[in-house]
Amino acid sequence: MSSPMRHKGGALKARTPPLAAPYAAAGADVVAVALTGAVLAVQAAEPVVAVIAVERTGDESLPCGTFLPGEHRTLEGGVRSWVHAQTGVELGFLEQLCTLSSRSRTEIGLPHVVSVSYLALVGPGQCNDRTRATWRSWYSFFPWEDWRSGRPDCLNEIEQRLEAWTAEPGPQDAARLMPDRRQRVRIAFGAGTSWDEEKVAERYELLCEAGIVGATTEDPTGMAQRLPRLVHPAIGDQSLVLARAIGELRRAIKCRPIVFELMHEEFTLFELQKSVEAILGPHLHKQNFRRLVEGCGLVEPTGGLRLRTGGRPAQLYRFRRDVVYEHASPGVRLKPGRM
Repeated sequence: MSSPMRHKGGALKARTPPLAAPYAAAGADVVAVALTGAVLAVQAAEPVVAVIAVERTGDESLPCGTFLPGEHRTLEGGVRSWVHAQTGVELGFLEQLCTLSSRSRTEIGLPHVVSVSYLALVGPGQCNDRTRATWRSWYSFFPWEDWRSGRPDCLNEIEQRLEAWTAEPGPQDAARLMPDRRQRVRIAFGAGTSWDEEKVAERYELLCEAGIVGATTEDPTGMAQRLPRLVHPAIGDQSLVLARAIGELRRAIKCRPIVFELMHEEFTLFELQKSVEAILGPHLHKQNFRRLVEGCGLVEPTGGLRLRTGGRPAQLYRFRRDVVYEHASPGVRLKPGRM
Protein backbone atom coordinates (compact mmCIF):
# COMPACT_ATOMS: atom_id res chain seq x y z
CA MET A 1 0.00 0.00 0.00
CA SER A 2 2.28 2.70 -1.24
CA SER A 3 1.43 6.33 -0.59
CA PRO A 4 2.84 9.40 -2.34
CA MET A 5 5.29 11.63 -0.53
CA ARG A 6 6.11 15.16 -1.62
CA HIS A 7 9.14 17.12 -0.52
CA LYS A 8 9.68 20.82 -0.23
CA GLY A 9 11.66 22.75 -2.77
CA GLY A 10 14.81 24.67 -1.86
CA ALA A 11 17.82 23.89 0.28
CA LEU A 12 16.45 24.94 3.68
CA LYS A 13 15.37 22.19 6.05
CA ALA A 14 12.79 22.72 8.78
CA ARG A 15 14.16 21.26 12.00
CA THR A 16 12.50 20.44 15.28
CA PRO A 17 13.64 22.84 18.02
CA PRO A 18 15.14 21.64 21.32
CA LEU A 19 11.92 22.00 23.30
CA ALA A 20 13.47 21.69 26.72
CA ALA A 21 16.65 23.70 26.15
CA PRO A 22 15.47 26.91 27.92
CA TYR A 23 14.57 24.86 30.99
CA ALA A 24 17.42 22.36 31.21
CA ALA A 25 19.23 24.16 34.02
CA ALA A 26 16.15 24.07 36.25
CA GLY A 27 16.02 20.28 36.32
CA ALA A 28 13.14 17.86 36.47
CA ASP A 29 10.89 20.02 38.69
CA VAL A 30 10.07 22.30 35.76
CA VAL A 31 7.23 21.55 33.35
CA ALA A 32 7.73 22.59 29.72
CA VAL A 33 4.60 23.23 27.63
CA ALA A 34 5.05 22.05 24.07
CA LEU A 35 2.72 23.16 21.29
CA THR A 36 2.13 20.69 18.46
CA GLY A 37 0.24 21.21 15.21
CA ALA A 38 -1.24 18.37 13.15
CA VAL A 39 -1.54 20.31 9.87
CA LEU A 40 -3.77 18.37 7.48
CA ALA A 41 -4.55 19.00 3.82
CA VAL A 42 -5.73 17.21 0.68
CA GLN A 43 -3.23 17.23 -2.17
CA ALA A 44 -4.29 15.78 -5.54
CA ALA A 45 -6.98 13.65 -3.83
CA GLU A 46 -4.49 12.35 -1.25
CA PRO A 47 -4.81 13.27 2.45
CA VAL A 48 -1.50 14.61 3.70
CA VAL A 49 0.08 15.92 6.89
CA ALA A 50 2.90 18.46 7.21
CA VAL A 51 6.03 16.94 8.79
CA ILE A 52 9.55 18.23 9.36
CA ALA A 53 12.89 16.48 9.73
CA VAL A 54 14.24 15.58 13.16
CA GLU A 55 17.93 16.36 13.51
CA ARG A 56 20.38 13.45 13.60
CA THR A 57 17.75 10.69 13.77
CA GLY A 58 16.33 10.51 10.27
CA ASP A 59 12.81 10.53 11.74
CA GLU A 60 10.05 13.06 11.15
CA SER A 61 7.99 15.19 13.52
CA LEU A 62 4.88 17.30 13.49
CA PRO A 63 5.64 21.04 13.69
CA CYS A 64 6.07 21.94 17.35
CA GLY A 65 7.84 24.19 19.81
CA THR A 66 7.87 25.41 23.39
CA PHE A 67 5.23 27.86 24.60
CA LEU A 68 7.05 31.12 25.37
CA PRO A 69 4.91 33.47 27.50
CA GLY A 70 7.12 36.41 26.60
CA GLU A 71 6.48 35.91 22.88
CA HIS A 72 3.12 34.13 22.63
CA ARG A 73 -0.02 35.82 23.92
CA THR A 74 -2.01 32.58 23.69
CA LEU A 75 -1.38 28.88 23.14
CA GLU A 76 -3.08 29.13 19.77
CA GLY A 77 -0.85 32.05 18.82
CA GLY A 78 2.17 29.99 19.80
CA VAL A 79 1.11 27.11 17.54
CA ARG A 80 0.60 29.48 14.61
CA SER A 81 4.02 31.02 15.23
CA TRP A 82 5.90 27.71 15.42
CA VAL A 83 4.13 26.22 12.39
CA HIS A 84 4.91 29.30 10.30
CA ALA A 85 8.54 29.42 11.47
CA GLN A 86 9.16 25.74 10.69
CA THR A 87 7.06 25.26 7.54
CA GLY A 88 6.14 28.68 6.15
CA VAL A 89 2.44 27.77 6.35
CA GLU A 90 -0.04 30.40 7.55
CA LEU A 91 -2.73 28.61 9.53
CA GLY A 92 -6.40 29.42 9.18
CA PHE A 93 -8.65 26.78 10.77
CA LEU A 94 -7.20 25.72 14.13
CA GLU A 95 -8.75 24.01 17.14
CA GLN A 96 -7.35 22.32 20.23
CA LEU A 97 -7.19 18.56 19.90
CA CYS A 98 -5.69 16.88 22.97
CA THR A 99 -3.14 17.21 25.76
CA LEU A 100 -0.49 14.54 26.34
CA SER A 101 2.26 14.25 28.91
CA SER A 102 5.57 12.41 28.83
CA ARG A 103 8.99 12.77 30.42
CA SER A 104 11.85 12.99 27.97
CA ARG A 105 13.63 9.67 27.60
CA THR A 106 16.65 11.10 25.83
CA GLU A 107 18.49 13.05 28.53
CA ILE A 108 18.49 13.05 32.33
CA GLY A 109 17.60 16.42 33.85
CA LEU A 110 15.22 17.61 31.16
CA PRO A 111 11.82 18.79 32.37
CA HIS A 112 8.53 16.99 32.23
CA VAL A 113 6.87 17.91 28.91
CA VAL A 114 3.15 18.56 28.54
CA SER A 115 2.20 18.67 24.87
CA VAL A 116 -0.92 20.62 23.88
CA SER A 117 -1.84 19.51 20.38
CA TYR A 118 -3.97 21.25 17.76
CA LEU A 119 -5.77 20.20 14.60
CA ALA A 120 -5.10 22.58 11.70
CA LEU A 121 -6.60 22.47 8.21
CA VAL A 122 -5.13 24.24 5.18
CA GLY A 123 -6.32 24.55 1.62
CA PRO A 124 -4.53 23.50 -1.58
CA GLY A 125 -2.96 26.94 -1.96
CA GLN A 126 -0.84 26.35 1.16
CA CYS A 127 -0.07 22.70 0.47
CA ASN A 128 2.72 22.80 -2.11
CA ASP A 129 6.45 22.40 -2.69
CA ARG A 130 7.11 26.05 -1.88
CA THR A 131 6.67 25.37 1.84
CA ARG A 132 9.50 24.08 4.02
CA ALA A 133 7.42 21.08 5.10
CA THR A 134 7.28 17.58 3.68
CA TRP A 135 3.67 16.73 2.82
CA ARG A 136 3.35 13.03 3.52
CA SER A 137 0.24 10.92 3.01
CA TRP A 138 -1.21 10.09 6.41
CA TYR A 139 -1.89 6.57 5.11
CA SER A 140 1.86 5.98 5.02
CA PHE A 141 1.64 6.04 8.84
CA PHE A 142 -1.70 4.18 9.07
CA PRO A 143 -2.12 2.03 5.91
CA TRP A 144 -4.92 -0.02 7.52
CA GLU A 145 -7.12 3.10 7.51
CA ASP A 146 -7.19 3.41 3.69
CA TRP A 147 -10.25 1.58 2.31
CA ARG A 148 -10.54 3.47 -0.98
CA SER A 149 -9.58 0.37 -2.97
CA GLY A 150 -11.33 -2.06 -0.66
CA ARG A 151 -10.11 -3.84 2.43
CA PRO A 152 -6.39 -3.07 2.98
CA ASP A 153 -4.10 -6.07 2.51
CA CYS A 154 -2.10 -5.19 5.62
CA LEU A 155 -5.11 -6.07 7.78
CA ASN A 156 -4.37 -9.77 7.13
CA GLU A 157 -1.06 -9.48 8.99
CA ILE A 158 -2.58 -7.25 11.67
CA GLU A 159 -5.43 -9.64 12.38
CA GLN A 160 -3.06 -12.60 12.66
CA ARG A 161 -0.86 -10.70 15.10
CA LEU A 162 -3.87 -9.51 17.10
CA GLU A 163 -5.27 -13.04 17.26
CA ALA A 164 -2.00 -14.26 18.78
CA TRP A 165 -1.98 -11.32 21.19
CA THR A 166 -5.54 -11.93 22.37
CA ALA A 167 -4.61 -15.54 23.16
CA GLU A 168 -1.86 -14.39 25.53
CA PRO A 169 -2.76 -13.89 29.20
CA GLY A 170 -2.96 -10.20 30.06
CA PRO A 171 -1.96 -8.52 33.35
CA GLN A 172 -4.35 -9.49 36.14
CA ASP A 173 -4.92 -5.91 37.29
CA ALA A 174 -5.74 -4.79 33.75
CA ALA A 175 -8.14 -7.70 33.27
CA ARG A 176 -10.23 -6.52 36.21
CA LEU A 177 -10.41 -2.91 35.07
CA MET A 178 -11.05 -3.16 31.32
CA PRO A 179 -12.74 -5.41 28.74
CA ASP A 180 -10.80 -8.46 27.62
CA ARG A 181 -8.47 -8.15 24.68
CA ARG A 182 -10.69 -10.01 22.24
CA GLN A 183 -13.62 -7.69 22.93
CA ARG A 184 -11.44 -4.59 22.52
CA VAL A 185 -10.12 -5.84 19.17
CA ARG A 186 -13.67 -6.55 18.03
CA ILE A 187 -14.79 -3.02 18.92
CA ALA A 188 -11.78 -1.25 17.38
CA PHE A 189 -11.45 -3.29 14.18
CA GLY A 190 -15.12 -4.09 13.57
CA ALA A 191 -14.71 -7.87 13.66
CA GLY A 192 -18.18 -9.25 13.06
CA THR A 193 -19.61 -5.72 12.88
CA SER A 194 -18.95 -2.69 10.69
CA TRP A 195 -15.70 -0.73 10.44
CA ASP A 196 -15.98 2.58 12.29
CA GLU A 197 -13.68 4.98 10.45
CA GLU A 198 -13.64 7.38 13.40
CA LYS A 199 -11.83 4.97 15.75
CA VAL A 200 -8.38 5.82 14.36
CA ALA A 201 -6.80 6.56 17.75
CA GLU A 202 -8.39 3.51 19.41
CA ARG A 203 -6.95 1.24 16.72
CA TYR A 204 -3.50 2.79 16.93
CA GLU A 205 -3.36 2.57 20.73
CA LEU A 206 -4.43 -1.08 20.58
CA LEU A 207 -1.76 -1.88 17.97
CA CYS A 208 0.86 -0.18 20.14
CA GLU A 209 -0.24 -2.14 23.20
CA ALA A 210 -0.05 -5.37 21.19
CA GLY A 211 3.52 -4.49 20.10
CA ILE A 212 2.60 -4.42 16.39
CA VAL A 213 3.37 -0.73 15.76
CA GLY A 214 4.78 2.18 17.74
CA ALA A 215 8.05 4.02 18.16
CA THR A 216 9.36 1.62 20.83
CA THR A 217 8.38 -1.62 19.09
CA GLU A 218 11.39 -3.92 18.68
CA ASP A 219 10.62 -6.33 15.86
CA PRO A 220 13.05 -6.15 12.92
CA THR A 221 10.66 -8.06 10.64
CA GLY A 222 7.38 -6.53 11.83
CA MET A 223 5.08 -3.84 10.49
CA ALA A 224 6.51 -1.15 12.78
CA GLN A 225 9.85 -1.35 10.96
CA ARG A 226 8.15 -0.84 7.59
CA LEU A 227 6.30 2.33 8.60
CA PRO A 228 7.81 5.84 8.83
CA ARG A 229 8.44 7.06 12.38
CA LEU A 230 6.69 10.21 13.59
CA VAL A 231 8.75 10.91 16.70
CA HIS A 232 9.95 14.01 18.53
CA PRO A 233 13.02 13.67 20.81
CA ALA A 234 11.31 15.36 23.79
CA ILE A 235 7.65 14.56 23.18
CA GLY A 236 8.03 11.00 21.96
CA ASP A 237 5.69 9.17 19.59
CA GLN A 238 3.55 11.74 17.79
CA SER A 239 1.61 9.20 15.74
CA LEU A 240 -1.08 9.19 18.42
CA VAL A 241 -1.58 12.95 17.90
CA LEU A 242 -1.97 12.37 14.15
CA ALA A 243 -4.37 9.47 14.77
CA ARG A 244 -6.52 11.66 17.00
CA ALA A 245 -6.45 14.45 14.43
CA ILE A 246 -7.62 12.13 11.65
CA GLY A 247 -10.36 10.64 13.82
CA GLU A 248 -11.58 14.09 14.84
CA LEU A 249 -11.60 15.31 11.22
CA ARG A 250 -13.53 12.20 10.13
CA ARG A 251 -16.09 12.84 12.87
CA ALA A 252 -16.31 16.59 12.31
CA ILE A 253 -16.95 16.61 8.55
CA LYS A 254 -20.21 14.73 9.17
CA CYS A 255 -21.68 17.51 11.30
CA ARG A 256 -19.71 20.63 10.31
CA PRO A 257 -18.78 22.03 6.87
CA ILE A 258 -15.06 22.01 7.60
CA VAL A 259 -14.27 19.83 4.57
CA PHE A 260 -14.45 23.07 2.55
CA GLU A 261 -11.40 24.35 4.46
CA LEU A 262 -9.50 21.77 2.40
CA MET A 263 -10.96 22.71 -0.98
CA HIS A 264 -10.29 25.37 -3.60
CA GLU A 265 -12.82 28.20 -3.70
CA GLU A 266 -14.41 26.55 -6.76
CA PHE A 267 -14.51 22.79 -7.32
CA THR A 268 -16.41 20.06 -9.12
CA LEU A 269 -18.57 17.58 -7.23
CA PHE A 270 -16.17 14.85 -8.34
CA GLU A 271 -13.25 16.71 -6.71
CA LEU A 272 -15.28 17.17 -3.53
CA GLN A 273 -16.17 13.47 -3.47
CA LYS A 274 -12.54 12.44 -3.92
CA SER A 275 -11.53 14.71 -1.03
CA VAL A 276 -14.18 13.23 1.26
CA GLU A 277 -13.13 9.71 0.22
CA ALA A 278 -9.51 10.60 0.95
CA ILE A 279 -10.44 11.74 4.46
CA LEU A 280 -12.87 8.95 5.40
CA GLY A 281 -11.01 6.10 3.70
CA PRO A 282 -13.68 4.28 1.64
CA HIS A 283 -15.02 4.67 -1.88
CA LEU A 284 -18.40 6.45 -2.01
CA HIS A 285 -21.27 5.94 -4.45
CA LYS A 286 -21.20 8.84 -6.91
CA GLN A 287 -24.94 9.50 -7.25
CA ASN A 288 -25.62 9.03 -3.52
CA PHE A 289 -22.86 11.49 -2.66
CA ARG A 290 -24.15 14.04 -5.15
CA ARG A 291 -27.69 13.82 -3.75
CA LEU A 292 -26.30 14.14 -0.24
CA VAL A 293 -24.35 17.39 -0.72
CA GLU A 294 -26.96 19.01 -2.94
CA GLY A 295 -29.88 17.88 -0.79
CA CYS A 296 -28.26 19.30 2.36
CA GLY A 297 -27.70 22.63 0.61
CA LEU A 298 -23.93 22.50 1.15
CA VAL A 299 -22.98 23.71 -2.34
CA GLU A 300 -24.26 25.97 -5.08
CA PRO A 301 -23.25 26.18 -8.77
CA THR A 302 -21.02 29.06 -9.81
CA GLY A 303 -22.09 28.99 -13.46
CA GLY A 304 -18.58 28.07 -14.55
CA LEU A 305 -17.31 24.89 -16.17
CA ARG A 306 -14.07 22.94 -15.94
CA LEU A 307 -12.88 21.36 -19.16
CA ARG A 308 -11.78 17.76 -18.85
CA THR A 309 -9.76 15.75 -21.37
CA GLY A 310 -11.90 13.09 -23.03
CA GLY A 311 -15.12 13.99 -21.25
CA ARG A 312 -17.90 16.50 -20.89
CA PRO A 313 -17.13 19.79 -19.10
CA ALA A 314 -17.81 19.54 -15.37
CA GLN A 315 -19.91 22.12 -13.55
CA LEU A 316 -18.15 24.17 -10.90
CA TYR A 317 -19.55 24.64 -7.40
CA ARG A 318 -18.69 26.57 -4.27
CA PHE A 319 -19.52 26.18 -0.60
CA ARG A 320 -22.89 27.80 0.20
CA ARG A 321 -22.07 29.66 3.40
CA ASP A 322 -25.67 30.41 4.32
CA VAL A 323 -26.13 26.73 5.17
CA VAL A 324 -24.59 27.33 8.60
CA TYR A 325 -27.61 29.49 9.48
CA GLU A 326 -30.12 26.97 8.16
CA HIS A 327 -28.99 23.71 9.80
CA ALA A 328 -27.65 22.95 13.26
CA SER A 329 -25.17 20.38 11.88
CA PRO A 330 -24.45 21.19 8.22
CA GLY A 331 -21.92 18.49 7.41
CA VAL A 332 -21.47 15.57 5.01
CA ARG A 333 -23.92 13.39 6.93
CA LEU A 334 -22.37 9.95 6.52
CA LYS A 335 -22.86 7.58 9.42
CA PRO A 336 -19.81 5.76 10.90
CA GLY A 337 -19.23 2.53 9.05
CA ARG A 338 -21.83 3.36 6.36
CA MET A 339 -20.14 3.75 3.00
